[in-house]
Order: sequence, then structure tokens, then C-alpha cells
Amino acid sequence: MTLNGLLEHLNAGLPISASSELHDFMVGICQEGMRITAELNGAYHNPEEVRALFSKLTGKPVDESFGLFPPFTADFGKNISVGKNVFINSGCRFQDQGGITIGDGAFIGHNVVLATLNHGIAPEKRSTIYPAPIVIGQKVWIGSNATVIAGVTLGDNAIVAAGAVVTKDVAANTIVGGVPAKTIKTLDEATKEAI
Repeated sequence: MTLNGLLEHLNAGLPISASSELHDFMVGICQEGMRITAELNGAYHNPEEVRALFSKLTGKPVDESFGLFPPFTADFGKNISVGKNVFINSGCRFQDQGGITIGDGAFIGHNVVLATLNHGIAPEKRSTIYPAPIVIGQKVWIGSNATVIAGVTLGDNAIVAAGAVVTKDVAANTIVGGVPAKTIKTLDEATKEAI
């Protein structure tokens, strides 16, 4: 088993049984992710060191414009991609096995959870995991304590209100809030009210 083989399986949305060799390999990658995030969270690091540790976690270089305030945790780490001018505030938790893509200029508030895995509904399938990606468009703003679940896409410029639980795709230029999140207004309406 290789990391690329595991990523191909996850990115195809294929399930993984808890008793499989694939699951055991994934848990090994998760252990590496926990070690790197423990290093990130265990002491002060300047912005350059934070970027280096995040790059090590994801296995991909991040742009010099990337910013993150620890603490930060990721269940896996190797299926996260971030654009330019992305900022992740403290306390965020990413469950990224299913894939997390964050577009340029996105802001992610305190304690946001991005969860890309579901479990089987039937009790006998509960330990089987089902991955699905989260895609965050350009200039998206996710407010503090929001949760975005597997398979959700947030369109460009969307805003997710603090504390929202996003279970469905959010259109571009839309503000959503609540549990489950529903459309509050469009960005055009909000802009007119602000004038």
C-alpha cells in the first residue's frame, strides 16, 4: 500500500472497512499527522515555521501568504490543499481523509470543524467510513464554531455564520446560518443593507 494508492481510493469516494489493510495503513498516516500537529501546537512557532510544519503535514508546499494560528488538528493531513492568502484561525479541526480544498483568500474562523467522513448507518456497518470532499471556494468566510460536513461545496464569496452546521452546498455570494444552515440572504442584499 502507498499513500498515493490510499489517496486515489479516498478521492474516488470509496468506503473503507475498519478491518481492512487499507484502514490500518490510513491509521499509520493519521499517527504521523498527530505527531506533526503535536509539534505545531506544543510550542511557539513564527509564521515561517508554522508554514513549514503545515507543509510537512500536508506533504505540499504552502504559499508565503498562508497564515494559521495554532492550535490546529488534522486527522490525516495528507488530503488538504490550500490556495494563496488563506487564513485559518485557532482551534480548527480538519478531518481531511475525504479531501479538503480551500480556495484563494478564504478565511476560516476559530474552532471550525471540517469533517469529510461519514459512518455507515446500519449498526453492523458503523465502523465503515465513507469519504466525500469539502470544497471551499475563493474568498469564502467561515465564522467561528461552524461545522461543514462531508460532500459540501461552498461557492466563491460565500459566508457561513458563526455556529452554523452546513449540510448542503452553498451557492456563491450567499450568506447561510443556523442548524442546519439555510440561506439568510445574498451578498448583494447584505451589501445594500450595509450602505
